[in-house]
Amino acid sequence: MILLNFLMIVFLLVTIVFIQRTKDLLSAVILYAVFSLVVSVIWLLLKTPDVALTEAAIGAGVTTVLFIAVLAKTKRFES
Repeated sequence: MILLNFLMIVFLLVTIVFIQRTKDLLSAVILYAVFSLVVSVIWLLLKTPDVALTEAAIGAGVTTVLFIAVLAKTKRFES
């Protein structure tokens, strides 16, 4: 269990670095959704299913849809 928690934290850190370094905004939004889903799994492992469900619904669901809607009206790549 400790190894799984450690691997998830390392995965989160790697995801953060990739989000920060990417120039493609759609890739950044998708990576953000993955980040949010992993955080949701971590909350579930910490035995807080209400927080995990909220994180999955708001963080990975609604926020990602809103970001993609904004990207549809703007440029995809950062200048």
